[in-house]
Amino acid sequence: MRKIILIVSTILLATTSCNDDFLEEKPLDFLSNVNAYDTYEGLNATVNNLYWFSRRIFFDRDEHRPFDFIYGTDLVYDGQSSTDRHTNMIAAYDPNSGIPATHWDNLYTMVVESNIVISRAPVADITEEQQIEILAQARFFRAFAYRALVYIWGGVPLVTEEITEPRTDFVRASKEEVLNQIIEDLNYAANNLPGITEAKDGKLNNLAARHLLSEVYLAANRPQDAVNAASVVINDPATALMQNRFGSRANETPGDVYWDLFRMNNQNRGSGNTEALWVIQFETDVLGGSTVSGGRGGSYMLERHHAPFIRNVKVNGESPFLWPKSDYTGGRGIGWAVPTYHFTNEIWESDFDNDIRNANHNFVREFTADNPNSSYYGQVFSTENPPEGVDTTRDFYAYQSKVTTPMNHPDGLYDDKELGTLKSSAGATYTDQYMFRMAETYLLRAEAYMDLGNNAKAAADINKVRERAHANPVAAGDVDIDYILDERMRELGVEEKRRLTLMRLGLLYDRVKRFNPYYADEILPKYNLWPIPAAEIERNIDAELEQNPGY
Repeated sequence: MRKIILIVSTILLATTSCNDDFLEEKPLDFLSNVNAYDTYEGLNATVNNLYWFSRRIFFDRDEHRPFDFIYGTDLVYDGQSSTDRHTNMIAAYDPNSGIPATHWDNLYTMVVESNIVISRAPVADITEEQQIEILAQARFFRAFAYRALVYIWGGVPLVTEEITEPRTDFVRASKEEVLNQIIEDLNYAANNLPGITEAKDGKLNNLAARHLLSEVYLAANRPQDAVNAASVVINDPATALMQNRFGSRANETPGDVYWDLFRMNNQNRGSGNTEALWVIQFETDVLGGSTVSGGRGGSYMLERHHAPFIRNVKVNGESPFLWPKSDYTGGRGIGWAVPTYHFTNEIWESDFDNDIRNANHNFVREFTADNPNSSYYGQVFSTENPPEGVDTTRDFYAYQSKVTTPMNHPDGLYDDKELGTLKSSAGATYTDQYMFRMAETYLLRAEAYMDLGNNAKAAADINKVRERAHANPVAAGDVDIDYILDERMRELGVEEKRRLTLMRLGLLYDRVKRFNPYYADEILPKYNLWPIPAAEIERNIDAELEQNPGY
């Protein structure tokens, strides 16, 4: 965890003479816990750290914890059994496990740092305009952290003031109280953050706050308010679903507008993307950026997790595929996040051939043998009819190409660029990542309309997303929460932080039990919430920090 470094100058004391006070060094300036937040620069450094922390929690902390938001859900299962990938849920969700503890610590660190900024900004030596700018971002981040905390744990300790001394007397607020605080913070942010056309790439804007506000209103059972917040985003003249080819690879085939959304350098507004609301920046080989082109450290390792371990495929003793390779075989995937059958097949049944999101360049099912030394060179193998004896649980399965950059990995990762083979250091997804995009806003508003009993308007919003995908429209009578969750799968797939969605709705147990056989014998109703880490309860000696039921 990066912190603002506190530098205290050392005063040198002379010992040769009591009159040698000219030897005393009087520091003219220094940073301390007293003055570090007195200036715009000091406060902004902490705000920048909150951006960094958002990226760290959800994308690049390491190769495990960012993926806790997809494992153990209805989306994927573990291709190589490990508690880190939620196999053995008893161990994964134990109150002493590192999984809940890591996220609790990270999210509360965001709360603590946000509170420091919120407390210090009003008394700092900054202009009113700077104060509003700083406070709007800090209050968004506090809400952003509490949104995950309340979805994952329910009612949690609600801390809205800077903590200046150790405390061991925390108690849980109600879920309603936490949601109300989130809503208050997000309304402030939405009213004071810059417009989306004014904000720099990666920086927060008023529509990102409105989008999140819509989601949190749903969690608070305020569907009309959710409709209103989402409508601000949808009706803004600067936003629209992308409908036509655009960006860095718009002239390539195969391809379509959905494919273009996930190509390198296409996520920000500079590429013409009017759909993106908040994009997490992964500047490669840029000072202060996250990633380097020669390795995967500090990157989002979604390619590594979700693409199949094609290296292990053998057909009659031959290896038809080169690995790792920058093509549709999946880069340097190692087959950990294997999609459920519900994700790969069941949700596409009505539109298997016409929905562009299910086209082979978007959801890869057909793999062309690319090993020139194999007798199968050029032959197409399909996951729908896999070769006999091939392991389809890890090595050969359908996956979403949004996790990789086919034919376009960074130059530093190629072992042989002409052949397209990659170094062993590959495995990351070298694109900026969507935190929020407008297709999800439509699906949030659809959920709100459904909660209001207006399925006609819910269907109309869903069909905005489906129309772009060339999918058949859904009828109003077929809209329910399962349909919306399936549509989120079709549109957002492994891009979505699925655990947050299912825990927000209290449907994690239900969906996993029905649609993910891998975890079906492990999932328990109590896992709709995670346990509060045991260490937090034990150190809280001056009050009772109540554990969630069943732990």
